[in-house]
Amino acid sequence: MIIKQSVVDVLMFLFERYLGDEELNESALVTDERDSLQLRLEEMGFQNQEINQAFDWLEDLADLSADFQDDEKFTPVQETSTRIYSEEEKKLINMESIGFLNFLEQTNILIPATRELVLDRVIALGQPLDAEQLKWIIMIVLHTQPGEENALALMEDFIFDENIDHIH
Repeated sequence: MIIKQSVVDVLMFLFERYLGDEELNESALVTDERDSLQLRLEEMGFQNQEINQAFDWLEDLADLSADFQDDEKFTPVQETSTRIYSEEEKKLINMESIGFLNFLEQTNILIPATRELVLDRVIALGQPLDAEQLKWIIMIVLHTQPGEENALALMEDFIFDENIDHIH
């Protein structure tokens, strides 16, 4: 029996196994070892197309993150600015997930810049995400951002500690 895997499943697996460690520049390490990791992922049952898309997604995130550090185009005009979600974004994440993003921003886990990176990566996936998948995407994005260690730790709590109650 073949189980249908998605790009998000590959990303989650890579994050849990290879990106979640505290090694320096592990995102670059994963893309540098792409061939050997791809073989391991194929052996585990992931499909070649999803594996390639996941690696491309991670490489694009690394490029965006590098550019992002020097660019302030995602800084809101005012602190009271409100993000209006496009129809494309609403097709990929539901209202509950948008509420969760707003909650994360209100609690300073996400800043406008990281929120925009998350939304860019959601659009890059091009498939609707449920709330759990979105949490993983947020965690992967935060992991690539220098200075976001506390935000990443809080997101890990949201994912791994089922006893946390949060309002969104």
